[in-house]
Amino acid sequence: MKHLFIVNPVAGGVDRTAEITEKAEAALKGRDDAYEIYITRARKDATDKIIAEAATGEHLRVYSCGGDGTFNECVNAAAGHDNVAVCPIPIGTGNDFCRMFGEEKALFMDFDALLNGREHPIDVIDCNGRKSVNICSVGIDARVGTGVHAYTKSGLIGGSFAYIISTVVEILKGICCRMKIECSEYTGDAPHALVCACNGRFYGGGFNPTKTAVPDDGLLDIFIVRKVNLLQTAFMIGKYATARGDEVKDVISHVRTDFISIEFDEENVVNLDGEAFFTKKAVMKLEKGALKFIVPNGMKFFG
Repeated sequence: MKHLFIVNPVAGGVDRTAEITEKAEAALKGRDDAYEIYITRARKDATDKIIAEAATGEHLRVYSCGGDGTFNECVNAAAGHDNVAVCPIPIGTGNDFCRMFGEEKALFMDFDALLNGREHPIDVIDCNGRKSVNICSVGIDARVGTGVHAYTKSGLIGGSFAYIISTVVEILKGICCRMKIECSEYTGDAPHALVCACNGRFYGGGFNPTKTAVPDDGLLDIFIVRKVNLLQTAFMIGKYATARGDEVKDVISHVRTDFISIEFDEENVVNLDGEAFFTKKAVMKLEKGALKFIVPNGMKFFG
């Protein structure tokens, strides 16, 4: 067995490579297992590294030391490989996937608990061939999130101000767009504000559309927000962001299924665990048990 620590040196705005190395070496002391501390150098570097390691056939346990983006890269490499298991060590800014575990999320920073943890199969969202372990969404929320990154990269705008500017700009462009939606429990061909498929529970730095999604039940919690005007938007967001969408069923539909197809008139952005790509048709389907997840020793979340 080999333990591979993927470290993103810019996650969270602070290079914690030395800290990760020290804790990993202390936890591994006395073990015969091989290990490596790998420092990423560019986007998708983590994915390429894990794919290359997996090809050797050796049993590999990957610890993603970064934020949601780093973990997403690791998931995309590990999904479907029987000899690879992965988990986050959340040192990024948002760490939205780990929020689902409540107080137990602290165990992902306990290196002894991780090394002694068990491997448990969890589900993965496939969207047009790209993998997501937490949230996959389209619509106004995905557009705002993509806009935030564009502003913060400039170096002139940051923090909550960038989010406010992005929100205002996207609302002025139009809250809704035509979506042709098809799934087992909902069909529609009309303007919609957003569609969010949840394998986890949190995204966007704290939005919490569901309290019931779990990543090993074989189903997605999908929220479909129909056409809303500017005044309705503020009210809807408050409900949607705090897992109270079921209180406004005239606007928000909540379905549980394993597949949804969404078509647009023109290319729209898709958000996968904070990463973005553009398409005219997003097909989201759940791959049941496709990822081996390292559950820290002592965690009760999965029973």
